[in-house]
Amino acid sequence: MTESLHARSTPSFATPESAPGRAFNVASEAVAELQRLYEHSTRFLLDGFAHVLKTGDVDRRYRAFYPQLSLVTSSHARVDSRLSFGHVPAPGTYATTVTRPDLFENYLAEQIGLLIRNHGRPVIVGDSTTPIPLHFAFAEGSHVDGEAADRLAKPLRDIFDVPDLGSTDDRIVNGNFEPRPGEAMPLAPFTAQRVDYSLHRLAHYTATSPKHFQNYVLFTNYQFYIDEFCALAKAKMAAGGEGYTAFVEPGNLVTPAGSLEPTSGLPFVRLPQMPAYHLARENGEGITMINIGVGPSNAKTITDHVAVLRPHAWLMLGHCAGLRNSQALGDYVLAHAYVREDHVLDADLPVWVPIPPLAEVQVALEEAVAEVTGLSGYELKKIMRTGTVATIDNRNWELRDQTEPVERLSKSRAVALDMESATIAANGFRFRVPYGTLLCVSDKPLHGELKLPGMATDFYKRQVAQHMRIGIRTMEKLSAMTPEQLHSRKLRSFFEPAFQ
Repeated sequence: MTESLHARSTPSFATPESAPGRAFNVASEAVAELQRLYEHSTRFLLDGFAHVLKTGDVDRRYRAFYPQLSLVTSSHARVDSRLSFGHVPAPGTYATTVTRPDLFENYLAEQIGLLIRNHGRPVIVGDSTTPIPLHFAFAEGSHVDGEAADRLAKPLRDIFDVPDLGSTDDRIVNGNFEPRPGEAMPLAPFTAQRVDYSLHRLAHYTATSPKHFQNYVLFTNYQFYIDEFCALAKAKMAAGGEGYTAFVEPGNLVTPAGSLEPTSGLPFVRLPQMPAYHLARENGEGITMINIGVGPSNAKTITDHVAVLRPHAWLMLGHCAGLRNSQALGDYVLAHAYVREDHVLDADLPVWVPIPPLAEVQVALEEAVAEVTGLSGYELKKIMRTGTVATIDNRNWELRDQTEPVERLSKSRAVALDMESATIAANGFRFRVPYGTLLCVSDKPLHGELKLPGMATDFYKRQVAQHMRIGIRTMEKLSAMTPEQLHSRKLRSFFEPAFQ
């Protein structure tokens, strides 16, 4: 057992030496202190766990705490009102717990720097009162001897803290957080335990480490798109990268720029539920693509977790049912509104909340379609329609009496139907992540127009390749913007955390 385990210990309780709050006027120094405190606390827990497994000593409880970042201000800040984040709304005390400062180093430095600049006040870094669950203290890829833990005389939860659902909810982003008397207002949209929970879920669902995720995320509902993304990414790697540094596949298979094959990682025997692929750039400014499968449940699940990484934008690229007779197979639909009949977000974001189109994303998508297809103006309108997309949770809606659903779709002016787009857009709105949708018409069930087997093969080869290039070009356009330009004020409510 290391010496730190004896610090501040009683016969029944062991905690590391307490770290009182320290003031910082330089963002990088504050982040370094957050990293020091986090590493100290997690090392304490891991040393304690190793000691318990080795000796069987279960007569004390081990507890360490997340680091905390706080700001105290007694006056309103004079800030650039065009900026949607980086400042608190009123005088008071604000705080957030922090996890994995190594992973979020650039994000934390940016957000803390804005706070110091806009308020002219130092930030305070010290220990919080929120325990770190043992499960979240282990490094990625750690192997835990479960049989040894089972042989202990007490359940593990009697010796170490475990995840607490009371600290992992979405009250802050949902806008219903109410501080207890004396409790600080939130600085960030997620607590440390909520972030840790999602980081572990991301690794599980996608089979890639959160460190590989990029700031621009594409979601799709068809493997054809993933195949095309992989082909394009590998071609870029073989050509020297073309501005990208690596391509990462499930199993953390990393192909560096200039290479033809992965140089690290382990191939997955079978793909995970929602495999992720990452075309990486410096500072995470590349593109991640995830095959979310079919349905709003998957769409909500993955966006719930990707959101903690604070991406700059996410888009849905996939297939849809065209609802208008004037549409042809292979036409594009640029969503500017959504009919939300997915129902998975009803408790978090009521359906009466409008999901507005974001001008920056809409323009980038339309420009990308024009550039890749070579069409513009009236000719572009022949293959792309801007309109309402309806998202439903019943894949076989055609098997019901169609009178009532068709009437509702007609009244909504919907031009396309799918099972994921409105969910992804709505969760983008809820989590303050810029969103957009570009779909490709793959069938027209209301008009009896379906693809024959041979037609389907040709259609996918031709149209998916073009659609994929449009998605990549859109993300490259968005990445050329500054975060201040992209993170729209439309996504911010009356009282918001300072962090983007």
